Amino acid sequence: MADETPEHGVINWTFCGEGSDYGGGDATEGWFWSMFHTSEFTTGVRSNLSSMTNASPHVKDVTSAEFPQDVLNRSREVPVLVDFWAEWCEPCKTLSPLLERLTDEGGGTFELAKVDVDANQELSAQFMIQSIPTVVAIKDGKEVSRFSGALSETSIGEFINDVLPTELDLMVDEARSALISGDTSGAEHILRQVLGERSDHQDAGTSLAALLIDRGDVEESMIVLGKLVPDSDVERLQAAARLRQSAGDDISALEIAATGNPDDDESQLHLAKALAARSEFEPALDRLLVVVARKTDGKDEARQAMVDIFEVLGNEHPLTGTYRKQLATALY
Repeated sequence: MADETPEHGVINWTFCGEGSDYGGGDATEGWFWSMFHTSEFTTGVRSNLSSMTNASPHVKDVTSAEFPQDVLNRSREVPVLVDFWAEWCEPCKTLSPLLERLTDEGGGTFELAKVDVDANQELSAQFMIQSIPTVVAIKDGKEVSRFSGALSETSIGEFINDVLPTELDLMVDEARSALISGDTSGAEHILRQVLGERSDHQDAGTSLAALLIDRGDVEESMIVLGKLVPDSDVERLQAAARLRQSAGDDISALEIAATGNPDDDESQLHLAKALAARSEFEPALDRLLVVVARKTDGKDEARQAMVDIFEVLGNEHPLTGTYRKQLATALY
């Protein structure tokens, strides 16, 4: 069942299962603000790791059913290290007590969730765990880093330090708190300070872009987003920014123009985008779909506008599923 590789402290163990629902992380968060030293450790064999009592309040055993709440949701407050282990894994008996001690010494700056791979094979497969021990770091609901094997305390300390919030991260948290309390200008000032230090700070950039989009500063928001790693949050904000460009248009005048020129792509597109900017997504999608189906010059622009709406709504929204199928039919 397993092959030990003592030189690396890793046991190879491949699970049968499909790709990761959690691993690699694609969960989205907050696209608009309304939505935003060496010491000795145990190396002996333990008779039963799973029966160990976790004295620290920051260490707990987690099952697949508890994972969404105890790990994913909790990681939005503090980083969570997930220790994938098994009773028969010898390197795990070295790593686990070290991780528990370091977590306890951390005093709540991060937490440790222990997952028994034998009892939670589906969860292990979702993270594509192929060798144990493997430790996965989760922040804001998504994986940010991992390592395998019984590393030294120094190496593990470096791993943890890379996961913990930096001074700039804490400033972003301060900005979020300011916004929640209604101090929008104060929040913006802090976010701009962070980006002044590091223009590609992901959380600061997406947070500031959301503020800019909310007040209609679309061009600046796209500049801010252009300096970030293009993940799902960035792509969603970019889509929102494109839709927001028509927010100030006169709906009544656009409706008159569209009604009087039903075959004019430009009139239909202008009205559809203005409706989308007001979050009237269904009538906007209806008009865009008509333009796409005509396969005239406005087809590509209408298709992109529909895709932008899907991005803003998210894959789980019923309108996304319904109109994505209709869009595919209209295109082909």
